[in-house]
Amino acid sequence: MKKLIFATTNEGKMKEIRMILSDLGYDIISLKDMKLDTTIEENGVTFEENAAIKAKAIMKLTHELVLADDSGLEIDYLDKAPGVYSARYLGETTSYVVKNEHILGLLKDVPEDKRTARFVSAIACAFPNGEIITTRGTIEGIIGYESKGENGFGYDPIFVVPEFGCTTAELSPHQKNTISHRGKALEKMKCILKERGI
Repeated sequence: MKKLIFATTNEGKMKEIRMILSDLGYDIISLKDMKLDTTIEENGVTFEENAAIKAKAIMKLTHELVLADDSGLEIDYLDKAPGVYSARYLGETTSYVVKNEHILGLLKDVPEDKRTARFVSAIACAFPNGEIITTRGTIEGIIGYESKGENGFGYDPIFVVPEFGCTTAELSPHQKNTISHRGKALEKMKCILKERGI
């Protein structure tokens, strides 16, 4: 089976990725699977730049086809913070329980119409020949008033999808993958890879 490396050690993310890309016919492996412990400085100013930095760095180390993503939460009331700093918000080792409670605190008295937010995901594919392509997916929603749900990870418990009337942490994995920012970006990337016969 052909190998495709996804440049992440996040197991929650890998579960989603394997589900979405299952029909590509690849053995999709993570950096954790490869026991590849490397620090990559994500100094891009956009999600696309950071995803490309990660994909390129791992491709240079492995000479394999590599996908990477950079995703985050943009909250309009907070001038689109935490944005590209979502994973490092309040410090890289800070738990998402603390991050979510902090955001809920900042928005404590903010009315619903000003709580608009979106999840953004950029997927980059680095080919062994040095070419890089990127795709982007978004999902619009609002920040809830409390953390809810056990599914998902990260900021999912505070992100409400109005048409479902619940947080992304309350959706089933299948429902979430159908509408999520990462799901949309991965589907676009999957189409490109299939078109190229890769």
